[in-house]
Amino acid sequence: MFFKSVAFTKTKYNPLFLQKVVDVGSPINVNGMALSIKPNFSQSLNNLGVVYTVQICVGVLYRDAGNISLAIEAYEQCLKIDPDSRNAGQNRLLAMNYINEGIDDKLFEAHRDWGMRFMRLYPQYTSWDNPKDPERPLVVGYVSPDYFTHSVSYFIEAPLIYHDYANYKVVVYSAVVKADAKTIRFRERVLKKGGIWRDIYGIDEKKVASMVREDKVDILVELTGHTANNKLGMMACHPAPVQVTWIGYPNTTGLPTIDYRITDSLADPSGTRQTHVEELVRLPECFLCYTPSPEAGPVSPTPALSNGFITFGSFNNLAKITPKVLQVWARILCAVPNSRLVVKCKPFCCDSVRQRFLSTLEQLGLESLRVDLLPLILLNHDHLQAYALMDISLDTFPYAGTTTTCESLYMGVPCVTMAGSVHAHNVGVSLLNKVGLGHLIAKTEDDYVQLALNLASDVTALSNLRTSLRDLMLKSPVCDGPNFALGLELTYRNMWHRYCKGDVPSLKRIEMLQQQVVSEESAVTFSEPTRITMPKEGHAGSIKANGFNPVQTSMLNLSCEENGSQITNPGKMD
Repeated sequence: MFFKSVAFTKTKYNPLFLQKVVDVGSPINVNGMALSIKPNFSQSLNNLGVVYTVQICVGVLYRDAGNISLAIEAYEQCLKIDPDSRNAGQNRLLAMNYINEGIDDKLFEAHRDWGMRFMRLYPQYTSWDNPKDPERPLVVGYVSPDYFTHSVSYFIEAPLIYHDYANYKVVVYSAVVKADAKTIRFRERVLKKGGIWRDIYGIDEKKVASMVREDKVDILVELTGHTANNKLGMMACHPAPVQVTWIGYPNTTGLPTIDYRITDSLADPSGTRQTHVEELVRLPECFLCYTPSPEAGPVSPTPALSNGFITFGSFNNLAKITPKVLQVWARILCAVPNSRLVVKCKPFCCDSVRQRFLSTLEQLGLESLRVDLLPLILLNHDHLQAYALMDISLDTFPYAGTTTTCESLYMGVPCVTMAGSVHAHNVGVSLLNKVGLGHLIAKTEDDYVQLALNLASDVTALSNLRTSLRDLMLKSPVCDGPNFALGLELTYRNMWHRYCKGDVPSLKRIEMLQQQVVSEESAVTFSEPTRITMPKEGHAGSIKANGFNPVQTSMLNLSCEENGSQITNPGKMD
């Protein structure tokens, strides 16, 4: 835990203090030594609280500025202070996705270990009153903080609109911090169709779990993963018979209480070596259905026609633009005479970030005069019209774009992407294949460069593709809301059939974990006794009936931040 105080207010914006914390970590060592002598020493507890909070902020800043390694180091410094920190732990997992090459299981192990530790902070429901009738109408709950003008909202709109509410009644659990016009529109549509809308922002996650039980939700779908303001604590309680993760995060949640993760055969091929805690379930077409913004405006002519040169571009998160990506982009720009690069992302409002980005490209042989850096554009219409500046969109790797790729295609700008070995690498593979642009998917860096050069070599063909691309996309499975909803509902029905037969992946998983813990404890008793300390809330004596039971474990003295606290984690699936 940490204490807010005047000391916190005075120090959190002090650059010298930040630098000392990041580079040396001395406040951690000094105050840690003091607390080892006097555990209740208030000044050291306060100082550690300041350091802890600053480290999280520093980590987020490093990540947003594109320095993932330093971000991860900052989060790990937090975890040295508090191994159970939800903020630091989830920020660390998200950051690791940006640099994961998929060559080993380290990222899976990090998620798995986090999930096991986190689950033990919450008691779990292990039985449900939902009637096991395989063909009855189902209640499907969707929980997310992103029912506003946010990346995830463009992919959840189709199910909310096109679900057959007579057979798949929708209950929305909205943790939106600040509603906007899109929130209101979503709410009106759900209610008009006979669904239920519940605002849960600020409500304790265990109470939200009770709400899910009261609503008799059959299938509960979380749409956030380890990104901002998630409700994984509620999912850890296992309030619904079937629990699913989808859309908002490109990896396993690591939570044993979640049964399935929704994907498709291109984003996660059947032979994938990527490991998940959840069981993968593949939709018939693309795992995403994009609903374009009505504010997009028309497709503009390809700028090369009037400029006389090719402009490449990317509006992806700066954290995704790794040094390797910049190397490949520089190769492309250097090979196309007079070409330019336009990159737009929020951190470019900071001069030091801009200069570091430009300096890196100059070291790679690309003059800064050929690069345009744009900061965040507030209005959605203006943001989408900014695609008029580029002829060819360059996707990031290993963490590919999602919303940015869909926006690019909808605005008529073809996108070159790179296939890889894990889901985060292959979202563009799924999107481009389903739109009919499979020929723009590279397998290697050399392929990527050549595909970009091929597009740039024929401005007439590029112009023709631009004028037809929006229509091509709208007629593809990526934008076919009614058909997508049918496939999703069939998937839900299959999940429900399995549950009715007693096939619950999460319960099997938790049972295996319990057996593993028992075996480990039995082995320990022959040497030295292990003290078992359960969380204050959720110990066996405090649990009433209705199937609400804790998972007995040997974790030592676990603690967590207040349930439902806002995660300092502005990450999204751009």
